[in-house]
Formats: sequence, C-alpha cells, structure tokens
Amino acid sequence: MHSSAAEVQAVRRVDDLEPRLAAVEERLAGLGAALTRHDAAAIESEASALHEALASALDHFGRAARQGGVPPALRQRLAIAGARVAAQREALARAMVSLDLAIDALLPPPASALYSAGGHADRGTGSGAFTA
Repeated sequence: MHSSAAEVQAVRRVDDLEPRLAAVEERLAGLGAALTRHDAAAIESEASALHEALASALDHFGRAARQGGVPPALRQRLAIAGARVAAQREALARAMVSLDLAIDALLPPPASALYSAGGHADRGTGSGAFTA
C-alpha cells in the first residue's frame, strides 16, 4: 500500500511533536508533585526543566503549523498542557500571597527611627516624656 506525500508528512510531524509534548506533560506532572511535597529544590529543578520542554515544544509546534498544520489531537493536548501551566502558575501565585501574609503576621513591623528628619527624638506618646 502506498502512502501519499501528505500522509507521510503528517506521520513525520506526529513523530516529531509527540515526544516534545510528552516531555512537557512529564515536567508538568513532576512540578505538580514537587509543589505537593513542598520540595523547594525539586520545584526549582522541575520548573527549569518545564521551561526548556515548553520552549522546545513551542518551537516545533510553530514550525509544524507553518509547514502544513498540527494534528488536532496534538493541538488539543498542547492546549490542555497550556491550561495546566496556567493553573499551576495561579496556584503558585496564591501560595506566594499566603506566604507573604504569614510572614507579615509573624514578623514585627520595622522599628521607628531614633530621630526624626528634623533631628528631634521621636519618643512617641507612651514614652513618659513631658513637653514644654
């Protein structure tokens, strides 16, 4: 059975895109697991690997789109991966806000300066000092 040139090209595109998309999906799973474990080193490593996998996948998907299109199933998987990236980014942003709020609650406010801008001591109202 003979395949047309278009069919051969489509199979080559799938063979080129599939491993790159699988790498993105793997890195997303790894980053999700690292976030669940609260493992800072693994989060850093997985985020870096995800960034590289995404860059490679987007480069190849862009090239495939210019050379005849991306198969619908792979396009849908890439869109799902993109949505997962956005969801993880949002979850990480929420975690950072929670962490900032916890740090603000645990750390005392910065101490006021001993002297004001005019050179006068800032004794506050509870210092027991009398003013004349």
